[in-house]
Amino acid sequence: MKGTLLVIRLALGGIFENKMRAFLTMLGIIIGVGSVIAIMSIGAGAQSLITGSIQKIGTNLVAVIPGGGDEDGGPPASAFGMVITTLTYEDAKALEKLPNIEAMVAFSNGAGDAVYGNKSVGINFSGVTSGYTAVHNHQIAEGRFFTEQEERSGARLAVLGIEMKEEFFPLSDPIGKKIRIKDQSFTIIGVLERKGSTMINNPDNQIFVPLATSQKILLGVHHVGIIRLKVDKEENVDLVVQRIKNTLRYRHGIRPGDDDDDFTISTLSKALDIFKSVTDGIRLFLAAIAAVSLVVGGIGITNIMLMSVKERTREIGLKKAIGATPKQIKNQFILEALVMTGLGGSMGIIGGVVLSYLVAVIANYLDYDWDFVITPLAIVVSFSVSVLIGVVFGIYPARKAAHLNPIDALRYE
Repeated sequence: MKGTLLVIRLALGGIFENKMRAFLTMLGIIIGVGSVIAIMSIGAGAQSLITGSIQKIGTNLVAVIPGGGDEDGGPPASAFGMVITTLTYEDAKALEKLPNIEAMVAFSNGAGDAVYGNKSVGINFSGVTSGYTAVHNHQIAEGRFFTEQEERSGARLAVLGIEMKEEFFPLSDPIGKKIRIKDQSFTIIGVLERKGSTMINNPDNQIFVPLATSQKILLGVHHVGIIRLKVDKEENVDLVVQRIKNTLRYRHGIRPGDDDDDFTISTLSKALDIFKSVTDGIRLFLAAIAAVSLVVGGIGITNIMLMSVKERTREIGLKKAIGATPKQIKNQFILEALVMTGLGGSMGIIGGVVLSYLVAVIANYLDYDWDFVITPLAIVVSFSVSVLIGVVFGIYPARKAAHLNPIDALRYE
């Protein structure tokens, strides 16, 4: 036991004789471990931001988009802005009646100028059915949303996103007031709670009007741009998707065996799974690239340990002359390498955690829903790899020191 403690003390003494050189030697390990920790944490934070955005919309939602996908399974042309008119309000109402459907919303979106008093602002508006709030879990902050009867009758009513309320009515109550959209007058009946931006859009900066009103008065169309359906349970999504497909194929006169659907069905749960698998792969790839600096750091340790052996040749010879065994000499130099990589790994972990925390703080300050994620596994693996590098890259210099001839070592100048 005493012999082991002596070897450890000698190893620490060898390192701290030249602190700056030891620190520079450890720098590669510090950067490598810190980079791996930061990449894994920041990647997890970015993943949480986007998955949280998807989950805000709901993983039990099914979207029906006009137009069939391409032969490779890609999205339909409507996803890139091309107007396709194959979906109708009647299709949406038929899908709403399917089993396991809790709510439905159909959209007809557009853009134009909104005017109140002497203020005119370019806005996005959404013509929607009365099920919008139920499908998107978007609550009313003031007033109310329009009813199905008002939606069917083409009532000129408007519900503001919270940013639109702040834009036009920062200090007053908008309920009951009239706002003009594309030179058409609408009575404001409600204001939605702040929802925040999602992958799809930002409902906070939109104005919502009844679907029939949007189609007939604002856009002059008869089709809908997208239908979203809320399924009662996530495990029923696949079953509902098949029912939707069968219903729309029948309504659109698509014969059995014909693969050319004029609609595309997508689910957020599948998109979420694909996204997670892709981002996990990217994180691991970037972490592997960052880990290259650990190898560079290991080469630096080998180099510095060889220099240390050369500089301390007489010391090694003297220790052997007074009874130190080759094993003790080898252990001393391996311990020096282990201490350097262990300290470097610890400093890298601290640096990576601090950097990741700062990124999370800044992201949250900028109103991003960013999670600070540090997994114990990442810390344990990073530290273990740094120690392993100390062993692997410290063995050769340690063996060289252990096999020095004591007589030749004492004569070395």
